[in-house]
Amino acid sequence: VQILLKLWRNGFSLDDGELRSYSDPTNAQFLESVKRGEIPLELQRIVHGGQVNLDMEDHQEQEYVKPRLRFKAFSGEGQKLGSLTPEIVSTPSSPEEEEKSILNAPVLIDDSMPATKIQIRLADGSRLIQRFNQTHRIKDIRDFIIQSRPAFAATDFVLVTTFPNRELTDESLTLQEADILNTVILQQFK
Repeated sequence: VQILLKLWRNGFSLDDGELRSYSDPTNAQFLESVKRGEIPLELQRIVHGGQVNLDMEDHQEQEYVKPRLRFKAFSGEGQKLGSLTPEIVSTPSSPEEEEKSILNAPVLIDDSMPATKIQIRLADGSRLIQRFNQTHRIKDIRDFIIQSRPAFAATDFVLVTTFPNRELTDESLTLQEADILNTVILQQFK
């Protein structure tokens, strides 16, 4: 689901909806979740566990003006069929290929440990979503990006959190220590 959050001088709006006051405790809680890079509970209920893309526009220099209503051809819900990421199963035919497949293996998850999902918005505009254990390190995210997109191996890039933007410089921190559980991470070229 694509949602547009517009910040105004006197409040905020979602998808050209009604103005929501900053002083309302429910709205303050909503914005705090966004600041932490989490999906607000209100949006989680709307998408029923699906993917949410939250875009933001800063209009804090302007007062809110109610937009004119536009005609919407379809306002119902849709359902996706199948898996978001297909499972690819292959068997290596030689020891060399077996070693290669171990190097290109997805992130190894310990199901007995707490896990989290991280969405990675790559500098080329594409996105990756991957489960990690909370004990994985930021370096594991970098390695996952390079495994998934080998072209980035020779490129100097940084990992940045979304709103508020914070560069993840200490790659030895665990995902939990860096406070980036269930968040979106941006890849930016240096």
